[in-house]
Amino acid sequence: MVYEFEVPAKIMGKGRPRVNSYTGHVYTPTKTKDYESLIEQYFLLKYPRYQTIEGRAKVTIVAYFEVPKAVNKAQREQMLANTVSPTKKPDIDNIVKIVLDSMNKLAFRDDTQITKIEVEKYYSGEEKLYVKIEEY
Repeated sequence: MVYEFEVPAKIMGKGRPRVNSYTGHVYTPTKTKDYESLIEQYFLLKYPRYQTIEGRAKVTIVAYFEVPKAVNKAQREQMLANTVSPTKKPDIDNIVKIVLDSMNKLAFRDDTQITKIEVEKYYSGEEKLYVKIEEY
């Protein structure tokens, strides 16, 4: 079973949990919840009759970042040719966390089933997130 989809939106990493100083209640930031929902929606749009993966799974994530507007033509060409990689936020581990958390109980039962992960960051003409989840 293989699930492959794209999320054409500004890429966000998983936000740190916040604490309400009055109640002591710990909560996930709204922006993080909204982005997790966006990932879920693009998954469900492409796979409305999905089946949850029961065995071990491999996840491939490619984060395509838009080339900054303040770079010259030579730098832009290097970025698009993948000789220069994005070394900016969000961190790669936070991208993985937000994708895995949003796919929990949808593409797979639990993220403990993930035994292999491939993650890369590239520059591109448009910002998007490519996700591939496969049982192996």
